[in-house]
Amino acid sequence: MSKHLIAALIGLLPVAGSAQTFSVPDGCEGVVTVQQKGCLLVNIWQCSADPEGDKWIGLFSEAGLYSVQHVDREFQWLEAFKMSGSEALVQPADDPASMTELLENGLDTYEFVIDKESGAERTVGFDTLTGVETVIDGEPLLQTEFEGQTLAEDGSVIDMSGGRQWVSAKHRLFFFGESWDAGNPEASVDLSPVEFIYPDEAGFFSENPKFECGVIESRFTK
Repeated sequence: MSKHLIAALIGLLPVAGSAQTFSVPDGCEGVVTVQQKGCLLVNIWQCSADPEGDKWIGLFSEAGLYSVQHVDREFQWLEAFKMSGSEALVQPADDPASMTELLENGLDTYEFVIDKESGAERTVGFDTLTGVETVIDGEPLLQTEFEGQTLAEDGSVIDMSGGRQWVSAKHRLFFFGESWDAGNPEASVDLSPVEFIYPDEAGFFSENPKFECGVIESRFTK
């Protein structure tokens, strides 16, 4: 990715509480906007210079854009730009995440390392299809269950979590659903999709989440 695009993405990240108008970088086009529970808005776009199937995901809270993620067609998390710093997938992964495996076989295991400014972190886990299919705002979605843990370079456990998410086979993307810490599954957070908004529809590429704002603080705004 070009240095100019990196600079543009980092420049979109606001200081807390600032207002921003969101637009995609040059050479890119918006795909879909998803309004989700927990005061979360997701804008998704793709760029002509990227490999086929790559997408960019912008996550918004009430304070504005707080994370930009770059994924490939297998939903490998290639790189991310956050308020806390940039992150990148160490390739090749030991067991790459594979949307193809999940959709064809109903199960995908993964093990990979993310290089962060604070040090490398290893993620190990699995996604499995539950067999539940639903339609949210006209969008067909498949339910998954996942379990995973994040390990520091010395092997100590940083985080253990589980939950259920939603997968769009059309877009080859995951969307947040219900999640919890392994040690406290009763205290779950539900960020499931509510609305899918496409080009020429009102609210496409908005920067303003609208569901449950001021009620639930998203724990993903890190």
